[in-house]
Amino acid sequence: MTGTTRSSADLDPRRRKILFRSWHRGTREMDLIMGRFADVHIGEFSEAELDDFERLIEVPDRDLFAWVTDKAETPGNYDTSVFRALKTFHAEGRGAWVG
Repeated sequence: MTGTTRSSADLDPRRRKILFRSWHRGTREMDLIMGRFADVHIGEFSEAELDDFERLIEVPDRDLFAWVTDKAETPGNYDTSVFRALKTFHAEGRGAWVG
């Protein structure tokens, strides 16, 4: 069970892959944060924003979780508009993990 509430039927192959990977990160906490964010935004991302989100997917869960929850400073090369939107999404409680 993934938890996704979004169908991938209307998505192109790249977006389908990103959506799947967002929900299959390795830790349930990051599945919820990344997956729910992707459910909402994957259809509207530009190609450049998809690039930024794919880079975030490659970050180890422990590091990304620390950045999102302000437990560690976000490196400048990851501090993109997509990351800031993800962080805001989580801060608003929409990522459903309050850690």
